[in-house]
Amino acid sequence: MRVVMKFGGASVKDGRSIRHCAKLVKKYSNNEVVVVVSAMAGVTDSLTNIAKKCYTEQSTGFIKMFVAELAKKHYDAVRDAVDEPFRARVLEHIDRLIDELEKVLLGISYLGELTKRSEDYILSFGERLSAPIFSSALLSLGIDSLAMTGGEAGIITNSNFGRAKPLKKACELIKSRITPLIKIRGCIPVVTGYIGVNEEGNITTLGRGGSDLTATLIASAIDADEVWLWKEVDGVMTADPKIVPEAKLIPKISYQEAMELAHFGAKILHPRALEPLLEKKIPVRIKNTFNPDAPGTVIMDIKESKDGIVKALSLIEKVAVVNVSGAGFDFAEVMAEVFKRFAEENVNVIMISQSSSELNLSMVIDRSDLGRAMKTLTNVDNWNGNVKVSKLDDVAVVSAVGAGMVGTPGVAGKIFSTLGEEGINIIMISQSCSEYNISFTVSKKDGRRAVKILHDVFQLSDVPSKKEQIVN
Repeated sequence: MRVVMKFGGASVKDGRSIRHCAKLVKKYSNNEVVVVVSAMAGVTDSLTNIAKKCYTEQSTGFIKMFVAELAKKHYDAVRDAVDEPFRARVLEHIDRLIDELEKVLLGISYLGELTKRSEDYILSFGERLSAPIFSSALLSLGIDSLAMTGGEAGIITNSNFGRAKPLKKACELIKSRITPLIKIRGCIPVVTGYIGVNEEGNITTLGRGGSDLTATLIASAIDADEVWLWKEVDGVMTADPKIVPEAKLIPKISYQEAMELAHFGAKILHPRALEPLLEKKIPVRIKNTFNPDAPGTVIMDIKESKDGIVKALSLIEKVAVVNVSGAGFDFAEVMAEVFKRFAEENVNVIMISQSSSELNLSMVIDRSDLGRAMKTLTNVDNWNGNVKVSKLDDVAVVSAVGAGMVGTPGVAGKIFSTLGEEGINIIMISQSCSEYNISFTVSKKDGRRAVKILHDVFQLSDVPSKKEQIVN
């Protein structure tokens, strides 16, 4: 059996956790295994913050303090995860990376400029630090292993820094570099998630959560039998348990349902992660690092689903709405110009709704993109007609997902009438042609309440709904 296992930041949060994960890998080492790792928990966020701080503050004293703390975090991890004689070698590698990072941060501070390319380079250090530690932990357990960066593994991308897209030729490169290691040498490669390189050799990142995409890219390239995504949860739930404590595990879910959930905020995997697997129909298992015997969730090719109408609910809170409205001009022309400008500024559009009677184009975007989105549309008055651009930045998107909605009448009516009765106003609505999801925008203050209400109405938990309790 050939398996790609990916371990997220929470799974490799410290040395003891890395050692635990290495032991999990050893348990399955009679198979052909490739490991993909994220940065240790919190490291990517800290790298993002220090990168921005470097070009906004003139003092450089904080840089030395930051790199010292980062070095200690990884030294401590090595101490707990790696045995001698492998410890000295990995510590030497970490020292080289820390020195390299410090020089980059000082350079940005002196220049007072942070480009997308430089930011990707800085963010790559999280995974480049964690992968050698994980690989050395495997060596300590008697398992042959080799740490590799995404670029070394063959992940070649375009130059869209921050949200890079792998190129077609990456598949053959990955196959040629990984397959001999696992098939002939019997080695377990530990590959950095989240990062690749462009054709000029510059480091790129695949977007937050991109380690999942790294794992599925490798799985497709080497014709893996399965992908295992080790996380800190038992699997895909009917809703976020932090919002709905009675949410239950979904044992099996289709590719399409999982993609819809991921796109609309469910923290189960990268939104693009399943794309490389669709043609070869490679299943994905979501498993709990700290409860490995739990059955988890299998994401696979399911033609029909006889489960409930709505299978799961998701919520995105860090979003905003940009609205372009007016009359007296070519609707298609304005749409084309808006999306052209957004593409040039790398503004990620999550959801759209449109009306053609009086032009009204509403787009949900990441809140972090709102400033760039509004700026790029400031000269909209130069277009023919009366155009106005407005924004709403205190909103949330709720999505109801399930293959059971296909061909089932009245689902939207039930959702919106229920929320209307509860006094929750719907700002914007969108439904895909596949009928696998219904998404809508509400005020941010109503987002979590809407999820709880709909979870109860569609009876997604094992706990009887409030109405059923009243009847009984």
